[in-house]
Amino acid sequence: MTHTVQLPLWLFILIVLFAAVTALSHFLLPSVRWFFRLRLERAVKHLNTRLSRPIEPFKLARRHDMIQRLIYDPEVSREIINYARENDVPENVAFQKARTYAREIVPSFSAFAYFSFGIRLAKLLANFVYRIETADNNDATFEAIPKDATVIFIMNHRSNMDYVLVTYLAARSSALSYAVGEWARVWPLSRLIKSMGAYFIRRKSRGALYRKVLARYVHMATAGGVTQAIYPEGGLSLNGLLQPPKMGLLTYVTERFEPDGERDVVFVPVAINYDRVLEDRVLIAADTRGDRRFGARISVVVGFILRKLWQRLRGRDTRFGTAAVAFGTPLSLRDAGPETTIEDLSETLMNRISEAMPVLTVPLIAQTLLTHAPLTDEALFDAVGSLLDHIPVQNRVPKPETLRSELDRALKGLAGRDVISKSDGMWQINDGQGPVVRFYANSIQQFALRNAAPAK
Repeated sequence: MTHTVQLPLWLFILIVLFAAVTALSHFLLPSVRWFFRLRLERAVKHLNTRLSRPIEPFKLARRHDMIQRLIYDPEVSREIINYARENDVPENVAFQKARTYAREIVPSFSAFAYFSFGIRLAKLLANFVYRIETADNNDATFEAIPKDATVIFIMNHRSNMDYVLVTYLAARSSALSYAVGEWARVWPLSRLIKSMGAYFIRRKSRGALYRKVLARYVHMATAGGVTQAIYPEGGLSLNGLLQPPKMGLLTYVTERFEPDGERDVVFVPVAINYDRVLEDRVLIAADTRGDRRFGARISVVVGFILRKLWQRLRGRDTRFGTAAVAFGTPLSLRDAGPETTIEDLSETLMNRISEAMPVLTVPLIAQTLLTHAPLTDEALFDAVGSLLDHIPVQNRVPKPETLRSELDRALKGLAGRDVISKSDGMWQINDGQGPVVRFYANSIQQFALRNAAPAK
């Protein structure tokens, strides 16, 4: 027992490493995890005193526990058996498939990442790119929703900046859980997005097992009171118009709802509009081709951001006009009644988004030039003012006293992008730029087509 044993140095180092890992995993790490989790729980408790809608326990559950709960759910278990039978594979293979789906879907929400990093980044990025405008009644609309209801934001999808804007604007009230598509499953972006509480969905997946795992997660999150954000259009608008809704996620939210249950579900329509959509030419090109292949390379995006940052550091205003967010009239699922179909619900929500749409200066110019170009400065100002008079007051973003300066700034921005030009004192649309102008005009088409008297 006391004899000396000689070992090669590499083997001794290997044994020490294994011993260290064992000690960490069995003795130190559990204690460290417990210590930090206790600190986190205290921090979240303090944070909840500042939020109008505290973070629900469901959102704070450990990711491993949530995955286990999901894959052992009775309905998922039945679907696992069906998958094994239909595909002639062992049930343990089907079970691992379900586990893979669950790990892909379930987020790893971090209150620290969300409120200490994510919100600050969202605020910085939003104000770096745009001047932010919100409807006067947004706060009152949100505060009027019962505190025990599950809130589901239903938003139109104009740009990938939509995520940033709504996350930033909702920061004082709650932590949002987004459904994000395949574009976000890129490392390290995927880790960051999961830590922000987002969950990934495969929009093109048609497998029954995948749909069941996703459906059960949405059911659990909704029943747990998690504030969620959904894009019913299913993707970015390629032409500026509101797209027909896809009802998959809405169906998952509503199909288990019990009107007599203790928790209502309240949908909040959110209308988002921009003076400039960063991806506008990429989207228009995809619409022209008839596909949804977006050709922007990451190197182009990074280069664009660095150029704008350099310009900002040199004191130049790099913002692309205004981005505006307005809440529509909320819809209570309990008040809607059991006879309401998912089709009726989707149509109502999209109509409320349309009715709440903010009307900005660039869309006003675009609509005016499409119908009246070429125009002098004064004629353009008068035509835009006349169009604005026919739009409900609550939808107007430019005010009468600032319309002239907003118009000059918007015209300068459009001319700088070679979308429009001034020749012989007349503003006109440049050759080949009609689709770009129409893209912005389409965002307020529902107002421009009305022949109502000027709003009072």
